[in-house]
Amino acid sequence: MKIYDISQELFGCCVFPGDPAPEKERVLSIADGDACNLTKLSMCAHNGTHLDAPFHFYKDGKTVDQLDLSKVIGEAKVVSFDGDLTEQDIDRICGDAPKRLLLKGKAVVTLEAAKAMNRHGICLVGVESQTVGPEDSPREVHLELLEKEVVLYEKLQAPVSENDPAGEAVYRLNGKEIGRVQILTAEPCEKAGFFHYLKKAWNRYRNLCYDKKNGSTETETVWEETENG
Repeated sequence: MKIYDISQELFGCCVFPGDPAPEKERVLSIADGDACNLTKLSMCAHNGTHLDAPFHFYKDGKTVDQLDLSKVIGEAKVVSFDGDLTEQDIDRICGDAPKRLLLKGKAVVTLEAAKAMNRHGICLVGVESQTVGPEDSPREVHLELLEKEVVLYEKLQAPVSENDPAGEAVYRLNGKEIGRVQILTAEPCEKAGFFHYLKKAWNRYRNLCYDKKNGSTETETVWEETENG
């Protein structure tokens, strides 16, 4: 079994508005003549990739050390989605899917989507964004999911290389599994957004035009990456 690290780098990822940023300080250094290297870390529990426990929004809710760890181990469904998730989206996505849901992209879990997740018995929700729910008003979504002790993963990421296993297509007939096919990634991807795909589509279009007109791509013009994206 291959294990993938989908956590974000602590000191390089975005910090949720109002949270203290993580800091590190080298307090001992072998290069300076000390016996060892020693680093002091300062951070809050909301930095980087983390779990939200019910205690995050409920005064008497369970803390992370009291969570049922079986909820974070097992089969999960990974879904690419951008925009606001609706109740209909969740009904379509979940169905007979595993009870763990990982959302790639800029997916926003709305309150109606959160209620649908509870109705489907989802036990874990993971997102790439800084919070589960609208960033400017995540409280209601958190209260809805954490009341049912749904484990919330925030700030996930998934860089992949070409031919990395990306999951399995599971085929079911009348609710019974009849087969599985492994899915491999077609090309590497570190991070992608709207302009990544727009640039990619533009370059392919330009190359196709030059191929048809000149029979080569020696004079092709491509959309180059710039400092501002």
